[in-house]
Amino acid sequence: MSCFHCYSSSTMASLSAVSTTQTRSSSSSFALVPNSKPRSRVACALGGVVAEPTAATCVSEPLLLNAVRGKEVERPPVWLMRQAGRYMKSYQDICERYPSFRERSENVDLVVEISLQPWNVFKPDGVILFSDILTPLTGMNIPFDIVKGKGPIIFNPVQTIADVDPVREFTPEDSVPYVGEALKILRKEVDNEVAVLGFVGAPFTLASYVIEGGSSKNFTKIKRLAFSQPKVLHALLEKFATSMAKYIKYQADSGAQVVQIFDSWATELSPEDFEEFSLPYLKQIVSSVKQSHPNLPLILYASGSGGLLERLALTGVDVVSLDWTVDMADGRRRLGADVAVQGNVDPGVLFGSKEFITKRIHDTVRKAGKGKHILNLGHGIKVGTPEENVAHFFEVAKDIRY
Repeated sequence: MSCFHCYSSSTMASLSAVSTTQTRSSSSSFALVPNSKPRSRVACALGGVVAEPTAATCVSEPLLLNAVRGKEVERPPVWLMRQAGRYMKSYQDICERYPSFRERSENVDLVVEISLQPWNVFKPDGVILFSDILTPLTGMNIPFDIVKGKGPIIFNPVQTIADVDPVREFTPEDSVPYVGEALKILRKEVDNEVAVLGFVGAPFTLASYVIEGGSSKNFTKIKRLAFSQPKVLHALLEKFATSMAKYIKYQADSGAQVVQIFDSWATELSPEDFEEFSLPYLKQIVSSVKQSHPNLPLILYASGSGGLLERLALTGVDVVSLDWTVDMADGRRRLGADVAVQGNVDPGVLFGSKEFITKRIHDTVRKAGKGKHILNLGHGIKVGTPEENVAHFFEVAKDIRY
């Protein structure tokens, strides 16, 4: 009998022993135990076990996909946001040779090399495309650049409906073919051992950059537009929603097995304003994607989202990524059993001792409970994070067993 969605625990090599005996007593109780010995049996979703997986008998799904879909997994999958990051020496070396961020993120060879840097060193359970949420803007007739030391700069910020009219809907295969090509190569490189992730920016967050002219601390310009000329903002948000739905589908068709939506600045909105200027467009994206790609897991991340968790779940995404200001157990309870969670170790923890890092990882996993959890940081990894601590983070995480 053919065996689908199986995993071999012997392929998940242990990198270090972890001594913890914390247990939870509930209907979903589990113990975090060290992976003392690799096991050679393969569990099969259709029942039974086989001694060794073969191409003819077993089509294996990456651990991250199985976890998101609520299947039986032996540990939580793990990856880090801003994974290539500026903390890796190998990435810094590339930056010296190619100072322009856009050159690094729009060149297929460089995108693939940077995306694979963490995979080659740490073997995370997800390899995320090296890119930027603003990458589609040029293809939407919104000129921009990302300047070292200054961040993104929008050359012609949107202020009126006349500025919205020239904004085109995005056609990714024409505007960013390098993204599709890079994703195809990444899928081949990791050979389905782990999940390949793509990502996009959410409409409100993209609009924030385009209206503010770049990064912002107080978001005065977009709020002035939202509260004085809401029709202008809605017209721009609609174009972004349609475009980002197309972009997600394009990434999925090119090889992305999971796509994360970043709505980083939506939490600058009050709950009432989130329901007007962000939630409907997130729902529109999810609905459109699920019509054509019903099995594509979608993750939603919004920094500082503690006051909006229940509303984030209303978007229909499969996973809500929590930042570190939310207690993981509370987040689980508020989101409900149908929604998977991601996160949420404080990135600053990686500056602590190895013992401290270990403790925080196990605390997060214990609070998340068994299954439907992707271990991650609650935000992108910080500049200057010691690489040996990143290595320890992955070693501890991959040694956990439910």
